[in-house]
Amino acid sequence: MATTSGAAAPPPAATLPVRRGTGPAAATSYCPVSSARPWRRARLSSANAARARLLRVRASSMADSVEEERLPAASATDGPLELEPQSQVRTGMWNWKGYNIRYQYAGTSGPALVLIHGFGANSDHWRKNIPVLAMNNRVYAIDLIGYGYSDKPNPRELGESFYTFETWGEQLNTFCSEVVKSKAFFICNSIGGLVGLQAAVMEPQKCKGMFLLNISLRMLHISKQPWFGKPFIKSFQSLLRNTVIGKLFFNAVATPESVKNILCQCYHDTSAVTDELVQFILQPGLDPGAVDVFLEFICYSGGPLPEELLPRVKVRLPVVLWVIIHFILFENLFSLCQLYMNLFLILQCPVLVAWGEKDPWEPLELGRAYASFDTVEDFVVLPNVGHCPQDEAPDLVNPLVQS
Repeated sequence: MATTSGAAAPPPAATLPVRRGTGPAAATSYCPVSSARPWRRARLSSANAARARLLRVRASSMADSVEEERLPAASATDGPLELEPQSQVRTGMWNWKGYNIRYQYAGTSGPALVLIHGFGANSDHWRKNIPVLAMNNRVYAIDLIGYGYSDKPNPRELGESFYTFETWGEQLNTFCSEVVKSKAFFICNSIGGLVGLQAAVMEPQKCKGMFLLNISLRMLHISKQPWFGKPFIKSFQSLLRNTVIGKLFFNAVATPESVKNILCQCYHDTSAVTDELVQFILQPGLDPGAVDVFLEFICYSGGPLPEELLPRVKVRLPVVLWVIIHFILFENLFSLCQLYMNLFLILQCPVLVAWGEKDPWEPLELGRAYASFDTVEDFVVLPNVGHCPQDEAPDLVNPLVQS
């Protein structure tokens, strides 16, 4: 694909469609967990007001009982409802450390958003989000190295520590510097959440805020295994990496039928698992080198955990030095406190966590623990949604991102 530059002038904002019908696919609400501390609520008020205008939750004994905000009734003389045009999505190729990295982009004004996919996916997994979000934002969706249509260097030639969250975090930060050319909000799904967190920890000045969708809990991490199971895990990983068994396993997974079955497991609304989606996921996974990346990652049981990274997502400032400098400059306690509080608010990296309540891989009950972290501004439950909310329920996710 040839690198493209520039983008079409941003069209006027489109009206978000309202889901109709009944059943899981028709849900149009979210259930916020009342986890925000009192001191946070002032900062959340504008976002909550935006959400309240878009989505109304009716008090009921049913957690997912909702009342839709209706479109105005059309008269018999009205013509068909017309949606305003969406931003054109373009594809570019970016060279990072000698490797070709694919990304998609749209929009020419507004805050920058960088969308980060999960394991085995690519930027096409955001196809239902990019055009809508680009109405008011500059949107970029990247294929992490080893995935999608980005290059897939052989890990055996690079060393076992190449496909790690540190590598992808570095890639994301450099992408913000060289392509986005500004600070950005990171919108992440599954393991993409670890990538976003790692990038923000490594270079906090690059991230304005973060939206984590069903972040990977990394339940297979070596630290979460019983002591008697750790030797068996390492033996199994060696078997996959160094024998034909690993490639046989990959060949069994890399078929349309297997990919569809896997997606139907993690999507609550299986009607969203279309043949088009299966091809978007499968096709780049058949590229040369994909099998080695696949085996390398499923054998990656080290590295950071979300609960280790979340407390570190903020600008690390030498507080005492700041106070001394401000006191010397202003010599006024009131001005000093006021300026320091402003700096504190500006330099934080707020995190919003959203979770599909029907995720079979990353259980909601475990995900709720992240609501207690100081860096997490809010925790939102998405009713009747699985592991990939951005694709299964974009009409819930897109308004939350905009807010």
